Amino acid sequence: MFQFTFQRRAVFSTKRFLSKQRCLPAAYYRGGTSRAVIFNQADLPPRSEWDDIFRKVIGSPDPYGRQLDGLGGGISSLSKVCVVGAPTHPDADVDYTFVSLGVKNTDVDYSSNCGNMISAIGPFAIDQKLVSAQSPDSATVRIHNTNTGKIINATFPVVDGEAASTGDFAIDGVAGTAACIQLDFINPAGSVTGKLLPTGNVKDEFDGVPVTCIDVANPCVFVQASSFDVRGDMRPDEMTAHTDLLLRLDSIRRQAAVKMGIAQKTEDVPGSIPKICLVSSPDSVSEKDPIDLLVRAISVGQPHKAVPITVALAVSSAARLAGSVVESAANRDKVSDAGVTINHASGNLLVRAQFDNDELTAATVFRTARRLFDGNIYWKS
Repeated sequence: MFQFTFQRRAVFSTKRFLSKQRCLPAAYYRGGTSRAVIFNQADLPPRSEWDDIFRKVIGSPDPYGRQLDGLGGGISSLSKVCVVGAPTHPDADVDYTFVSLGVKNTDVDYSSNCGNMISAIGPFAIDQKLVSAQSPDSATVRIHNTNTGKIINATFPVVDGEAASTGDFAIDGVAGTAACIQLDFINPAGSVTGKLLPTGNVKDEFDGVPVTCIDVANPCVFVQASSFDVRGDMRPDEMTAHTDLLLRLDSIRRQAAVKMGIAQKTEDVPGSIPKICLVSSPDSVSEKDPIDLLVRAISVGQPHKAVPITVALAVSSAARLAGSVVESAANRDKVSDAGVTINHASGNLLVRAQFDNDELTAATVFRTARRLFDGNIYWKS
């Protein structure tokens, strides 16, 4: 007869290490092809405490890369926080601050904007009664993005004083349909650098590769896929598995950032800006849909499964700049005021740039969003 002995291990911490969870009111929204925790700024403590709270709410850093102990999703497009509060701009109804968090590291980055999550900010403001709808059927919320200082107008339907969820508008990368949200980015050029062309050139060269550096909604660097002898329709997993593609792109991105004035040294360049993208002609692949350009975006070191909206806005603007690497790859017969149809890893996206005497005055894109929950969010102290 076997006799088992049980030895109590240190399963329970001593009392001095025990504490209860902390909590704050929050909401969780899908915005475009991203998701984020959204806080009302009035509910948050002083800004000096934000970073630690946001990391723990999202579940970062996570050496396993899954963020299982928080509300992140293990990839950059799902590791986000938004803060919405009273406006500090005379032309805005609300302020919106975007925060990107590292998955495996402790990075908390306030340097960029997120175009996808902007689609959720107007609905959040209406749902939380921060702003009232102008009519029983629709609302326009003027959003001041504090990261860039830019204004974005969000227009969408409402039902019984809340943002409508159901509708017949579909976006690639998101299953089903929902209510359409029109996003008008007002004077989006120079979001970080103050210039449409931060280097002063339509085309530059780094590591022997021609590039176009542009700042529309977010600073972006564009290179042609042919410069790297890769296909323009690569899947994100193919890009990640490539022997040196991401390393070469990041080297170019960092050099471009220094010339754009974003950082003084390559090692100080933020992970979130500038974005870098491969562009290629639709003639280079067997794409059946009517598209004008193929784009594969990389952000925070990861290939995106869908093009970030701020990147799409920069693409539509660069496509109309004579001599840019984007313009030379685009279907010139279609690039006009009607917009540019971009093929990305999850489908297609139409985006429109508006110019007045060669000055970029606005850019428009259409998205969907949905409130997934609101209530109290908990984190370990």
